[in-house]
Amino acid sequence: MRIDLNADLGEEVTDDDGLLALVTSANVACGYHAGSEQIMRAVCAEAARRGVRVGAQVSYDDREHFGRVARDVAYDVLRDQVADQVATLVRIATGEGVQVVYVKPHGALYHRVVDDEEQALAVLEGSGNLPVLGLPGALILDLAAATGRETFSEGFPDRAVTAAGRLVPRTEPGAVLDDSGLIAARAVDLAAVVDSVCVHGDTPGAVAHARAVRAALADAGYDVRAFA
Repeated sequence: MRIDLNADLGEEVTDDDGLLALVTSANVACGYHAGSEQIMRAVCAEAARRGVRVGAQVSYDDREHFGRVARDVAYDVLRDQVADQVATLVRIATGEGVQVVYVKPHGALYHRVVDDEEQALAVLEGSGNLPVLGLPGALILDLAAATGRETFSEGFPDRAVTAAGRLVPRTEPGAVLDDSGLIAARAVDLAAVVDSVCVHGDTPGAVAHARAVRAALADAGYDVRAFA
């Protein structure tokens, strides 16, 4: 009865401190889709103070579209971009007294590595031996596990899901949920089948959603604790 609660932080669109008071793992934007070194430093410092685990949220080099547009990036280019993002966050986190303990792709890259072997392998090579957080059944998790790397699965209580287990595209009605009570109930259901539940930090009401989720998980008997 243990579950992790994670959120995307450092994206310049949410209350990072408010979320850090509730989550157990923080997916920190590494500057390619959002964030800056100053913001990364602030998030890592607060994460260290609160005992929140830090992960590198790597993405396509696409600040214009917040990393949400699929791109065909050459293997070596993507590998090097991921390595650069991880190295930047590691340097900053180390300076603030916290370690980077996992990697999680963001946005379009997150969805791409569910079934694109080349891009999944590029992310894996670029991120060294870091444990990988991803969608259940994603190819990137299978490829990581095959090399002995730790993998962790996550669910999204604030997003609608297709019959195939994929997230409904944000362009479709009802893709993003905004009822804290419903989100919290879904989180409890998901906690039985995943290692972590994710509350999107870039949605309105993110802190309220995270607070409701954490309370519901605790009420259901879960030990809300970082997976890494």
